[in-house]
Amino acid sequence: MKHYQILIIGGGTAGITIAAQLKRKKSSLQIGIIEPSEKHYYQPAWTLVGAGAFDFKETERNEGDYIPEGVDWIKDKASSIDPDKNEVVTATSGTYTYDFLVPVPGLVMAPELLPGLKESLDKGVVCSNYTNPEHTWEVLQNFKGGNAVFTQPTTPIKCGGAPQKIMYMAEDYFRKQGIREKTNVLYATPGTVIFGVPEFAKTLNKIIHDRGIIFKPFYAPVAIDAEKQEITFRYSKPGESNCTIMEGNPLGEELVGALDIKVHFDMLHLAPPQMAPQFIQDSKISIQEGPGKGWVDVDIHTMQHKRYPNIFSIGDVAHLPTAKTGAAIRKQAPVLVENLITLIEAGTVGKKSYEGYSSCPIVTGYGKMLLCEFKYDNVKDSDPLISTFVDTTKEQYSMWLLKKYGLPFMYWNLMLRGKA
Repeated sequence: MKHYQILIIGGGTAGITIAAQLKRKKSSLQIGIIEPSEKHYYQPAWTLVGAGAFDFKETERNEGDYIPEGVDWIKDKASSIDPDKNEVVTATSGTYTYDFLVPVPGLVMAPELLPGLKESLDKGVVCSNYTNPEHTWEVLQNFKGGNAVFTQPTTPIKCGGAPQKIMYMAEDYFRKQGIREKTNVLYATPGTVIFGVPEFAKTLNKIIHDRGIIFKPFYAPVAIDAEKQEITFRYSKPGESNCTIMEGNPLGEELVGALDIKVHFDMLHLAPPQMAPQFIQDSKISIQEGPGKGWVDVDIHTMQHKRYPNIFSIGDVAHLPTAKTGAAIRKQAPVLVENLITLIEAGTVGKKSYEGYSSCPIVTGYGKMLLCEFKYDNVKDSDPLISTFVDTTKEQYSMWLLKKYGLPFMYWNLMLRGKA
């Protein structure tokens, strides 16, 4: 049985960033990373890949090139965690023990949670930037008009703004192709508003109004029929016992029962339902009951586990009331690293606190972007450097350049090297 001082589960954005920062601060630490994948992807660029504005190959690198020097790469999959015995069992290489555990495996796609999605995803006119952005680009290029439907599930997802980013890009593309007037662009979300932070919601509401995009809040997707090209939504407004179709009904919506609405689609883009990996859900480190069930139970400021003090977690798998984005990880990682090192050296957890910062760079067309930055409780929170030069509540070309060139450069060269 191999033992590590610090065992990290997951070699994605969070795992590599944490390992690199730990090694920079204290090179003597013995660290192992459990990660089965040979490839590492820069997923934020997949929105641009789906719109034909970024090459997919540029988003892929070899995982081995980013495992920090002096860190053991355990090329395997974690299959269970026993926090009482300080043990992690892997699929093929046996059991590992640890002094400190950092489970950051990210989340997994769960298309099976939406009836009809598993069979239809990434085939025909059903696409998702989350699973195959190159297919999205094919669907866009083949689209000739009709209903272009963009939606997202009721589960938490990576970057809640992502499903609307590709919608703005697609709408801009249809204009460029001269087919916009024979197209209905629908953005349907189970949420209550276009965006949770009022300052950014105001800008986005104006954009969808000016560009004639149909916005339907309280629309939760419940089934997909790929053959008939129909998606069924359930109207989920609290207290509503029935739903009415809008006048004129440009989408050809059809009411089924009191609360279900069927919509024909000529193109459907959606974020699949997403969840914590099964081994996390099955472990005692996850929340056992209630709204956060299945996600890792950490203090929202210190990143330390609430019940097991030698466990810390951040990123998509942690139960934190903020957006699951790489930008959030960039602010969470230094807090975890500082607090963990202080615990190792002084026996008490450090005082560094995470205030919920996350950002959602929303591309609103080719050459335009809105940098939505916020913290806990949906409070606008701007990067002091960027906000001195740019009004981030408006669409900016400079922010598009940041998204396309600046952020990928920062990711590969600074963040994953533990320097940002």
